[in-house]
Amino acid sequence: MSKHFTLSKVKVLDGLKLALVYADGEALTVDLAPLVKRHKTLAPLRDAAVFKKPRITDGGETLTWAGNDELQLAADNLRARAIEQAGGVSHEFIWHWMDKHQLTLDQAAKHLGLSRRMLAYYRSGEKPVPLTVGLACLGWETLQQQAGAAHEGHFAMAG
Repeated sequence: MSKHFTLSKVKVLDGLKLALVYADGEALTVDLAPLVKRHKTLAPLRDAAVFKKPRITDGGETLTWAGNDELQLAADNLRARAIEQAGGVSHEFIWHWMDKHQLTLDQAAKHLGLSRRMLAYYRSGEKPVPLTVGLACLGWETLQQQAGAAHEGHFAMAG
């Protein structure tokens, strides 16, 4: 796994928050409370005695609690969640947007006005996704919805 998805340090903070440091030097904070609340398998993390002892496992690719594979979270997912919680756009956002609209890399790059290579960097997480790219995804999506509404006889701005 690449440095930007390899955990090098983890520190437990108040609540269900973690301070994460990745091998590329990026330091992020992630709040796991919404995730723990939503997924029953993570309920044991509500116990402070369990939560306060995360271990970096699989060469930095995962965090594991209590030596239990059910209590394991992937480093790339934690990074994506932390970026999005901080108001940024993660590589996972790009993946989900492309999948939602059934777009190939070439199609998505064309719609966003990006080179295929640059979008591939963003999608892989190799380069941080600029906020403008996330906004372009949302803007494209809005134009598609408006185009659909125009075909149904509703008002839509020309795009």
